[in-house]
Amino acid sequence: MTDTAFIEQLHHSERALYAPFFGTLGVTAAMAFTAAGSAYGTAKAGTAIASMSVARPDLVMKAIIPVVMAGIVAIYGLVVAVIINGKVQPGGTQAYRIHDSFAQFASGIVCGLCRLGAGYAIGVAGDAGVRALCQQPRMFVGMILILIFAEVLGLYGMIVALIMSA
Repeated sequence: MTDTAFIEQLHHSERALYAPFFGTLGVTAAMAFTAAGSAYGTAKAGTAIASMSVARPDLVMKAIIPVVMAGIVAIYGLVVAVIINGKVQPGGTQAYRIHDSFAQFASGIVCGLCRLGAGYAIGVAGDAGVRALCQQPRMFVGMILILIFAEVLGLYGMIVALIMSA
């Protein structure tokens, strides 16, 4: 087999018809794991707000910050899922190779799992922060700082996912 025939066979094998499956699976992973992290963060912080609002109803609006930040987790995952989805093309074409679909799958997994971890961290930190805020209102700034650090973990995953899918 000549070098030219081998290279042509290699290029043909990278144009698999099942390539869009893995790209779409990346979109699904980004959205599903991100939504799970956001839901957990919202539920965990929301229950803390509900229990805190009985004793200190005046602090409810300050305590809503963890729930808002948990919602932002889902928005970042949606952005990555839309970007990946825009790059998925029909299988078997010259422009869309199996390598591209695996990169999109991996970027969806990276984004989704990082956002899942960020949602869990926001939920746990938000729960403890809201309960501490109820006892001592000066804990607000500390709670916000910890929540920002938890949110940044997911932002790192989004950046890596965008680089991987490029």
